[in-house]
Amino acid sequence: METSARSAGAGELDRRLGVGDAVVIGLGAMLGAGIFAALAPAAAAAGPGLLPALALAAVVAYCNATSSARLAARYPRSGGTYVYARERLGDFWGYLAGWGFVIGKTASCAAMALTVGSYVWPGQARAVAVAAVVALTAVNYAGVQKSAWLTRGIVAVVLAVLAAVATACLTSGATGPARPDLGVDASAAGVLQAAGLLFFAFAGYARIATLGEEVRDPGRTIPRAIPLALGITLVVYAGVAVAVLSVLGPDRLAHSAAPLVEAVRAAGVPALAPVVRGGAAVAALGSLLALILGVSRTTLAMARDRHLPHALAAIHPRTKVPHRAELAVGAVVAVLVATTDVRGAIGFSSFGVLAYYALANASAWTLTPAEGRPARLVPVVGTAGCLALAFALPPASVLWGAVVLAVGAAAYGVRKTAGRRA
Repeated sequence: METSARSAGAGELDRRLGVGDAVVIGLGAMLGAGIFAALAPAAAAAGPGLLPALALAAVVAYCNATSSARLAARYPRSGGTYVYARERLGDFWGYLAGWGFVIGKTASCAAMALTVGSYVWPGQARAVAVAAVVALTAVNYAGVQKSAWLTRGIVAVVLAVLAAVATACLTSGATGPARPDLGVDASAAGVLQAAGLLFFAFAGYARIATLGEEVRDPGRTIPRAIPLALGITLVVYAGVAVAVLSVLGPDRLAHSAAPLVEAVRAAGVPALAPVVRGGAAVAALGSLLALILGVSRTTLAMARDRHLPHALAAIHPRTKVPHRAELAVGAVVAVLVATTDVRGAIGFSSFGVLAYYALANASAWTLTPAEGRPARLVPVVGTAGCLALAFALPPASVLWGAVVLAVGAAAYGVRKTAGRRA
């Protein structure tokens, strides 16, 4: 397989990204969505079971990452599980995976944009969020290599801020050995729901798989980049979660609107609070950048197969990016930002993403040993874990997620019926 960058032909994307770029794009997505957005609601659901919930989310994410990596190496094309499920399970299942991803992750884009707005200028959060969507859509439009370089800078800033938070908390006199509770008194339902919310924070490795047509030597690069990004993220999350629990405890953490800001204040370092707020805004920007990138690539793949308007499959002749898909995604996100709230967007997104990964694991189950099939336990645990976490989410999220998937399935049926009659 080709190991160096090649020139893209008409209708193809350039293979410009190496392992480092792919890992950084995954980190930008995961670190941006996770610690700053999901920690407090997860603590509210799990109480003292926050750390077991984090471990459970990581196990499911590991299974999904392994299945996705094997499939992405086999099918190094834009579209992620939309492509894998179509090739391994059939056209309908591929379509349903793509539908769930595009709808769910578009909601994630809105949630991250609103997070940026709430940290940068709380009084004008929606206006700032729309401006962020427009700016980052323009960055992606300019070319994927520029996106990777910007994400690299964002990840460096976020890691520095999280390291400062962890150090301040763990070296503070406010810490107590009994604080990071292992969850002996936590309910199973609470731990499952918290794991579902925390899984939202791990889902960024999909960005690597959906860039399968833009990485060099995908058969080698993708299986290396996905576990690396996931492993680094897990270490960072665990360290920050333990540090924050050490100074706040599960109850105070659950009721905090900005837990990392409150943690540094409780640790006796209030001067760090503005830095943490800035880091949160930068992290959400990094997540939004990677999300727009991933959603536009799945939109491209579905448009190529005419499951979405074929005009969205156009590749820009100079920048070699799916420019119409990126503009369409940016426009839809800007509308959502002006009309939705962040909590509803996160719950809805989580259901769609978990359904998407359930199909990724089902697809990996069908691989043969010669095709790089993972150990049989991996897709089994991944599928069961995704379904369990999806249906443990708040009832409104489950209801609306199921309704949207059903609408997508009905649209597919209507299209197929119309095609047969034509």
